[in-house]
Amino acid sequence: MAVRLAVVTSRQFDQNAYVVSRPGGTEAVVVDPGFDAERIVAHLTAKNLAVAAILLTHGHVDHIAGVQRLKDHAPAAPVVIGRLDAPMLTDAALNLSGPFGSPVVAPPADRLLDDAETIDYAGLTLEVRHVPGHSPGHVVFVIAGTDGDPTVVLGGDVLFAGSVGRTDFPGGSHRQLIDGIRSKLYTLPPATKVFPGHGPPTTVGAEQSDNPFTIR
Repeated sequence: MAVRLAVVTSRQFDQNAYVVSRPGGTEAVVVDPGFDAERIVAHLTAKNLAVAAILLTHGHVDHIAGVQRLKDHAPAAPVVIGRLDAPMLTDAALNLSGPFGSPVVAPPADRLLDDAETIDYAGLTLEVRHVPGHSPGHVVFVIAGTDGDPTVVLGGDVLFAGSVGRTDFPGGSHRQLIDGIRSKLYTLPPATKVFPGHGPPTTVGAEQSDNPFTIR
């Protein structure tokens, strides 16, 4: 499936939010709106895109800080997150903003996700894969490639270019994370493009070959 993807990187935490739509479409999903939500809203307005859903890979503050602003902009857009991370939205201690002295909460989830389910928003079909380890309920969203277009992964804080997500937060597990990367991401085609929550995009093939954290 062909997709149009724009990235908005927040100055705080260098976190990547994504606006994803079909080419020529009038709706988009917003993935992980962080601290620069105003720039996300400005992009949506400039491109005349309505928000079909707010998709969250996980519940840490840098990935949910802009949810309230997006809901203000698009009240009907559902907030969608993995089942086990849903409590983080409304609990500043769980989403790690409280311990840093600047509590942030978001609206509660409208839809809870489980592994292997398929969701459809904005003309996009996304497969949900549960990859815990960075957080208990972390999910990634996979858009299968067709007609020569590569598969796309909206990966949050699981797999980075040359690195992997932190596992020293509450509920983290390095073993779970590495096992999940190998079983849920490295089973995708090597040309699959991975758009992470921080840093530049990469491919499954590049990380299989060179990522020092996952090479056996």
